[in-house]
Amino acid sequence: MQIPSDLRYSSDHEWAQREGDAVRVGITDYAQDALGDVVFVDLPKVGSTVVKGGVIGEVESTKSVSEIYAPVGGTITTVNETLSTSPEFVNSDPYGAGWICEIASGSSGDFEALLDASGYEALTSS
Repeated sequence: MQIPSDLRYSSDHEWAQREGDAVRVGITDYAQDALGDVVFVDLPKVGSTVVKGGVIGEVESTKSVSEIYAPVGGTITTVNETLSTSPEFVNSDPYGAGWICEIASGSSGDFEALLDASGYEALTSS
């Protein structure tokens, strides 16, 4: 299981990466593995306001449907439209081509409160 050290993580298995004033969001390697083959991603709407911990979309796999939660609050600025036609990127490259969206976050406190790699590793190994 990959847990890149330069990312932050939520206890709901989303990852977050600071990109200037925005935070790029996706689901972790652990989450995509538990889901199985992803067949559909319900992306959030650009311009929508989200609260930390709020539902921003869904990932549907051959096993189940899981909600995607916002690791930070803010406004959705960009979504990964590629996932509309190629949802399998969530499985094959969860930290790269499989990213979900970017959130303009006015609060650096939300981002800083997320787990670091060692904290997330401890969460997933227990």
